[in-house]
Amino acid sequence: MSSHVITPGPYRATKLWNEVTRLFRAGMPLRKHRQNFRHYASCFTAAAAVDWLHQLLCSNSNFGPDVTRQQTVQLLKKFLKNHVIEDVKGRWGTEDLEDNNLLYRFPSTSPLKPIPCPAPALGPGSIKKRHSLKDKEGFFRFKSIKRHEKDTQENVDPALPAEEENQQIGEAQVQRRALTVEDEHDIWRDITLTHLQRILGLASLDEVLNQRFVNPQNIIHNMTKVNKHGVVTLDDKTNDLPHWVLSAMKSLANWPKYDSEQPSYPGFERDVFKSVSDYFYSIQQPLLTYELYELFINVLGLLQPQCERVAIEALQLCTLLLPPASRRKLQLLMRMMSRISQNVDMPRLHPAIGTRTLMVHTFSGCVLGSTEECDLDELLATRLVSFLMDHQQSILSVPEYLLSAIKDHIQYLRTVQVPIDGVSNIDEVDPVCAPVPVFAFCRQISGAEFEQQKLASSQKAMEELLGMLLSDQNISEKDRRKKLKQFQKQYPDIYSRRFPSSDRESKADSRPKIKPPLLNIKRTKAFSIRN
Repeated sequence: MSSHVITPGPYRATKLWNEVTRLFRAGMPLRKHRQNFRHYASCFTAAAAVDWLHQLLCSNSNFGPDVTRQQTVQLLKKFLKNHVIEDVKGRWGTEDLEDNNLLYRFPSTSPLKPIPCPAPALGPGSIKKRHSLKDKEGFFRFKSIKRHEKDTQENVDPALPAEEENQQIGEAQVQRRALTVEDEHDIWRDITLTHLQRILGLASLDEVLNQRFVNPQNIIHNMTKVNKHGVVTLDDKTNDLPHWVLSAMKSLANWPKYDSEQPSYPGFERDVFKSVSDYFYSIQQPLLTYELYELFINVLGLLQPQCERVAIEALQLCTLLLPPASRRKLQLLMRMMSRISQNVDMPRLHPAIGTRTLMVHTFSGCVLGSTEECDLDELLATRLVSFLMDHQQSILSVPEYLLSAIKDHIQYLRTVQVPIDGVSNIDEVDPVCAPVPVFAFCRQISGAEFEQQKLASSQKAMEELLGMLLSDQNISEKDRRKKLKQFQKQYPDIYSRRFPSSDRESKADSRPKIKPPLLNIKRTKAFSIRN
């Protein structure tokens, strides 16, 4: 059964739905069944559909092995509601499908969900859109710079004297323009989104992220106000987790080393766990927020074994866009889930479900969700929460490379001489451009390629070292010969390639020499007093 990864892009959830529908319709085995003394051709039982679809979802890289049988039943109910399947009497539209032997079939036409068309371009009278991150004119725009001055100012060296700058810009007055708070906020937002766009490999983030919901103050807070454990600290404590929730999460994370003042009885840990889950489901919206739902859905396209490092970096940047209160709750929740799932001393919290599976499926709904219920919300949330829990320490840490890039860029812009005209400028959309620090990501290679490159680079370095020994005029001939002998002993292959004739000589010299007989050695005169 051919399946492919749905790469990041707009309407990814709808594309995933159509992909699962296509695979299920094309691969589900059909045969003749008998029910109520009547034969039905080309149909299947609900239990057989659950078996086949569950295996498909677990082996599909878009969903992963954490999908449960119950989730598969829920998906088949949605198939019945959306007329992907119908019962053998042609009925559909309800969600009463169960894991049993009732018969179902495919309708003559299986409607795929239409992919919405992109919004038409804005007309000349419409409101002007914010500049794209890939705008060739630049990312950071200063006000009060006229259009005709931009070309003369783009490549001016900041170190040039004021006289030379005056010659380049004409009559404009040269001043040092201080960055405003708004300018710095734009820098934090734009550099973060630029890196995120490059990681996702998209031409623009506009199709997966409404940038009106990106608050640069959230990014600044999440990257600069953290405690020694890397968890976000809040200025307003009213938005923090209640004390009793923090205490309950701490007792579960450190089980059985919980507070001795707390009551202890059989099943106590289950009651504490239920209290924590009830609190998180009482929050008004998921921790990843409704506004960022489409963005996180697209990051799911990177959760492949060969793209694991890229997925971690993408989620690092996506979680920086969260409100600080949501990011803090997500950090504490993921740490608790990770510790519980790895704690061998923790009693079973559910009689039939493993601890890790319970963690993922209990909290997936309060982590990711959409305003309008999507048919694949539960499966997609399970996939994302499982990855978040396994890599929470890396994903929810502050990316130091990004923090350094932003601070260095702000410092650079503070030292740049920006020409400012004395007359106020009406057109404030064409400013001086500043270079943006951009980080490239390495292509992953196999172990054999790494060993081959390591060997080639090390041999090249040794050959360069041999050349330096031969051409260095600052060492004496005696030292040169001594170092060459050491080099020949340590790296005979490289030495023989440079001096092929000396290799034969060294072999000849290595032959054992016959010592002269002792009788031929001239005897010295014995020392005596007479002599």
